[in-house]
Amino acid sequence: MKISGWAVTEPGRPLELRNWEAEPGRGEVLVQVAGCGICHTDLGFYYDRVPTRHPLPLVLGHEISGTVVSAGPGSEEWLHRDVVVPAVIPCGGCDACRAGQASICPDQVFPGNDVDGGFATHVVVPSRGLCPIPRGPHPAGGGADLQALCVIADAVTTPYQAILRSGLAEGDLAVFVGAGGVGGFGIQIASSFGARVVAIDVDPRRLEKMRHHGAQVTIDGSAGSFKSIRETIRAFAGDHRIPTWRRKVFEASGTVAGQETAFGLVEPGGWLGIIGYTDAKASVRISNLMALDATARGNWGCPPEHYPAVLDLVLSRRVLVEPFIERRPISGIAEAFADLHARRIAGRVVLVPESRP
Repeated sequence: MKISGWAVTEPGRPLELRNWEAEPGRGEVLVQVAGCGICHTDLGFYYDRVPTRHPLPLVLGHEISGTVVSAGPGSEEWLHRDVVVPAVIPCGGCDACRAGQASICPDQVFPGNDVDGGFATHVVVPSRGLCPIPRGPHPAGGGADLQALCVIADAVTTPYQAILRSGLAEGDLAVFVGAGGVGGFGIQIASSFGARVVAIDVDPRRLEKMRHHGAQVTIDGSAGSFKSIRETIRAFAGDHRIPTWRRKVFEASGTVAGQETAFGLVEPGGWLGIIGYTDAKASVRISNLMALDATARGNWGCPPEHYPAVLDLVLSRRVLVEPFIERRPISGIAEAFADLHARRIAGRVVLVPESRP
């Protein structure tokens, strides 16, 4: 099968359109890409020289949905099925996977990092962990088409995993620092869990949107001091009698300012989930975790076994995707990267190959 894709040859240099032939091997499938979302991590690889595990040149893109058009030995059951490809595909058989630590599987496959990713017409990936998408009408009407469902692969499942790990329950408080691609979906998920939600961002466009999609309180992080942010949250929690140990903070901005703000908002017995990524270093007093008997936990992707539950949240319209994405043709990938890097876009960009019917 002939594949065309946009490859990074060197960080910051113009992306290069390349063509090559590929077929799936044993345990693999060839997916015709319907849509591939641009993640903050992709921008880190391209602009910030964050190293990829596979040497350059490499096609980035790990938020992939599409249709299996060819299947290798052992994967024939997937032929012609619509799927979401997990951003992190664990091997399923190593010590880490058997111990329930699939996110740190040493043999995991991360499209656009370990192998060529989804900024292409097709992608070859392992069939293990694929999330099948049912065809035909959904009982709730369905929340997105195949192109839009690509964002499940990271922007929706990653905050879902962080929220599960936090133990967030009905009546708890979820504070999201960063209401962009990942944070915006996290806010919706937390709300669907029955939590009260506070959204913090420096982009008024994002805050305005979240007022209608799960956030009960929105705070402009650029308009006041850290003290005023903290007091607003404490007052809201106090009004609803939410004790400190039921307050969960999630850092989804991927900025130093956001990380420092999120760390400072952790209260006694509280939880801090790190979802966003930046290569820069934040300055925080780690001893706060000891003094407050609090917990901080990172989050690398989401195990494939959680994908069906997340897909159901989207198809049942408890989490909306369409208002938070912007479709662009994949031929405009350079402009899309530049717009996202300059923060001219408030949502998630989904690149669509023009050659797909």
